[in-house]
Amino acid sequence: MPELPEVETIARGLQQKVSGDVIESVWLGSKPQTMKSRPAEIAAALEHARITQVRRMGKHIVFDLERNGVPAAAKTRRRIKAPGPRAQWIVHLGMTGRMLVCEPSAELAKHTHAIVTLASGRELRFVDPRRFGRLSVASQGDFEAGGSEPLEVEKDRFVALFRGRKTPIKSALLNQKLLRGVGNIYADESLFRAGLRPRRRVSTITRARLEKLYESVQEVLKEAIALGGSSISNYVDADGEEGVFQLQHRVYGRAGEACLVCKTPIKRVVIVGRSSHYCPKCQK
Repeated sequence: MPELPEVETIARGLQQKVSGDVIESVWLGSKPQTMKSRPAEIAAALEHARITQVRRMGKHIVFDLERNGVPAAAKTRRRIKAPGPRAQWIVHLGMTGRMLVCEPSAELAKHTHAIVTLASGRELRFVDPRRFGRLSVASQGDFEAGGSEPLEVEKDRFVALFRGRKTPIKSALLNQKLLRGVGNIYADESLFRAGLRPRRRVSTITRARLEKLYESVQEVLKEAIALGGSSISNYVDADGEEGVFQLQHRVYGRAGEACLVCKTPIKRVVIVGRSSHYCPKCQK
């Protein structure tokens, strides 16, 4: 599943490509599980709206939309209330979702669930083979991704979020109600750099070590964004290009391989149904 660096990379690419463009028409597929909002509501919010900004909130891509006026014919045809003159189109990529900016002549990928035609002549396509992604709309200000933003939260707030909890630190990092956007890959990589085992109970971790974890989370996420994220499955950016941070993974996906620091074999354990990778010597 794309995590914060991947979603940030895609959002930045989309911001450069489609910000300021106007949505002329919307085609939505017939798979209902993809639509968190009703298809007619999505179409009503998007059509004839200008994309003012594309940004990331947690693991969501948010398109800020502005509408100065809707043609009367469109209002009559839809007979449905859009979220308002200032709306948001919210895209969650799920496990295999992709947002691509294409020329209309580009081959239509299988599992394309939405095609947004832009005034510039290009198309914005949502492709999702496994259909865990979700499309929805809301009035601006109504959508809340939950949790604190990892790249914006202050150190004292970060420590306060975690300190004293009885859950494993890996589970706490994945709790989107605490931090939004951090997933399996970057939790493992952050814990390695902080020298903490994923099963370590948060209540046993000193403030100094939590501060080190804070710094590690910041470091890992920023490095991953700079390298376009990790392409270990279906992830590509808005240009269809893969990221390269997977070449910098120190523990994730390296079970049985030698630790890059001490040469001890990396171990893999399962915590709450999720694979976790760590070095038994470097992490305590």
